[in-house]
Amino acid sequence: MGKKAVIIITLLAVFSGVTGAEPAPEVGAETPAGKSVVYVIPVREAINTPTLYIIRRGLKEAIEHKADAVVLDMDTPGGALNVTFDIMEALGKFPGQTLTYVNKEALSAGAFISATTGEIWFSPEGVIGAAAPVAADGKDIDVTMKQKVVSYLKARVRSVSEDKGYRGQVISAMIDADYELKIDDKVIKAKGELLSLTASEANTSYGEPPQALLAAGIARDIPSLLAKKFGAGNFEVRQFQVTWSETLAQYLTRFSPILLGVGLLCLFIEFKTPGFGIFGISGIALLVVVFLGNYVAGFSGHEPLLVFAIGLVLLVIEVIFFPGIAVLALLGTVLMLGSLVWAMTDLWPGVPVTIAWSGDAFLVPLRNLGLGLALAIGLGLALARYLPRGLIWDKMVIGSTIGGSAQYSGSSPEAAAGFASLVGARGVAVTALRPGGQVEVAGRRLEAKVEVGSIDAGEAVLVVGRTDFGLVVEKATS
Repeated sequence: MGKKAVIIITLLAVFSGVTGAEPAPEVGAETPAGKSVVYVIPVREAINTPTLYIIRRGLKEAIEHKADAVVLDMDTPGGALNVTFDIMEALGKFPGQTLTYVNKEALSAGAFISATTGEIWFSPEGVIGAAAPVAADGKDIDVTMKQKVVSYLKARVRSVSEDKGYRGQVISAMIDADYELKIDDKVIKAKGELLSLTASEANTSYGEPPQALLAAGIARDIPSLLAKKFGAGNFEVRQFQVTWSETLAQYLTRFSPILLGVGLLCLFIEFKTPGFGIFGISGIALLVVVFLGNYVAGFSGHEPLLVFAIGLVLLVIEVIFFPGIAVLALLGTVLMLGSLVWAMTDLWPGVPVTIAWSGDAFLVPLRNLGLGLALAIGLGLALARYLPRGLIWDKMVIGSTIGGSAQYSGSSPEAAAGFASLVGARGVAVTALRPGGQVEVAGRRLEAKVEVGSIDAGEAVLVVGRTDFGLVVEKATS
């Protein structure tokens, strides 16, 4: 059991190191004094849930490393509106400067996200606009529903565009075909069409004093943008990277309850079978996918995996060295389950846990954990009820604990049937039973549990039954 536990903990550490993201360089002593640290986060292809994961984790990394600014390197045709709103909310939590670099296209949802950032910069070929809401399949939605959605979108854009010049009007013209964009006496967009802007059009100045319509400037690339913004040589760029393993794992977070349930069940079976095999490897891999998937989603770092390993160590110490005490096992179980909830919780650097709790951040993780535990218990009961005895059952402790010489000193597997005759016999508790521990009956040291209350070491016990895992005893009366 001890060797098996070491293998499991070691594999947990190895899996987390192999599948985790590449660590970001430290900021502080390595960053030259006076230089602004800038994180560049890519926004590519359609806006969907993986895009949210990438942006959210990039923002959290930037906060943790005290970055001064974040640049969204954007080239997108648009995407899911609900995900867009989540991205807009996440951008609002970054305390530094936020910029969008329209690196070719920022259409539809890309225009909404751009409107949330402090400044919008363009490549010479950049285009932004055409932000009318459509159905998930790209088709027009019902007229009445469209009016409601457009009204809501315009209100959201106004709320994030205050004190940003013409931005609120421009984005409204991109959303609503019936909105006329007119500045002074010049009609920039008439009714009946949606507004789209090229880089030069977005950079054109209007009004008195002159003010650019939408763009903060035009730059051929991001280094040129940052040189204009912070001055040549006054910035350090951190390019946020996404590995292939993260790209795969980010699609698996929706299956977290299933992965949790099957993973916990596999580890339970592994601890109840001799040696180390497929159940241990499968359980570790499934739980690592849970941790990794939520790390990719921007919910947590590697710390929850470390807490899980600590909890597992405490549980193993209880089983091997202090059976029946229950304190270490209880603490280990709490740490393991707590680490799983932590891994799935959207916590932001610098935000107290009490605030996150008040914001219902833990509701979904707790639900996922509950579903996972229910699935593990349900599958375990189904295996106990329907699994053929000749398959893996005979290798499990269910079939060998009572007779196994590893569990019962001086006994052999062939003697298992004789333990049924111990019902009614008296013995003494070798360790405390709270509720499990060891007793000595008929000169043999056996695993046992008490169903009600607890029994201290040295007290007399009476065997009242047996289970697949040991004897059932109660405190003997004189």
